[in-house]
Amino acid sequence: MYHDGSRSLQDRFDSRRIADRLVEILHRVQFTQEDREFIESRPMFFLATADADGWPDCSYKGGRPGFVRVVSNDTLAFPSYDGNGMFKSLGNVLRNPRVGLLFMDFEKPKRLRVNGVASIDFADPLLAGFEGAQLVVRVRAQHVFPNCPRYIHRMSLEEISAYAPAAGHEPPVPAWKEMDAFRDYLPKSTPGDPAG
Repeated sequence: MYHDGSRSLQDRFDSRRIADRLVEILHRVQFTQEDREFIESRPMFFLATADADGWPDCSYKGGRPGFVRVVSNDTLAFPSYDGNGMFKSLGNVLRNPRVGLLFMDFEKPKRLRVNGVASIDFADPLLAGFEGAQLVVRVRAQHVFPNCPRYIHRMSLEEISAYAPAAGHEPPVPAWKEMDAFRDYLPKSTPGDPAG
């Protein structure tokens, strides 16, 4: 859980004992029922990845509550929806599968970290069950742990994005895809492509 960088700072600030105790009490490698309920209730999370050279990238992933699913005691899955086509995060996963996910509740402050190993299977049997998904990412948990919520700002969700896929809902075309600078460069078979 800790490396020499963490340990040197823990020693400097006399926090090694509490750091070890937190791992002893809170750290796990499998999801609890409470973890499952929390993860599956979230309409968003943050995804941290790094490329083969270690350069980090952090992205926001949003959908409707339930778009992330805990599919086994140690694995969760989430869809990759149509985006800008850069595939920064998922391209990183293909080169370096270690990822970090941060799930937040801003209304009743709570957060849960999941660090693990991601995989992408273009024929994943879960794909058909994720409306609007281009592919499915699975993450096998190595570290699951909550964090103290004291610095989480209280905010409330006003509405779910109109772009979040759902059965019976046709998301609008993003305005940037209709701009002259990008229109002719869109993939021809991508959902949301005005050339369709």
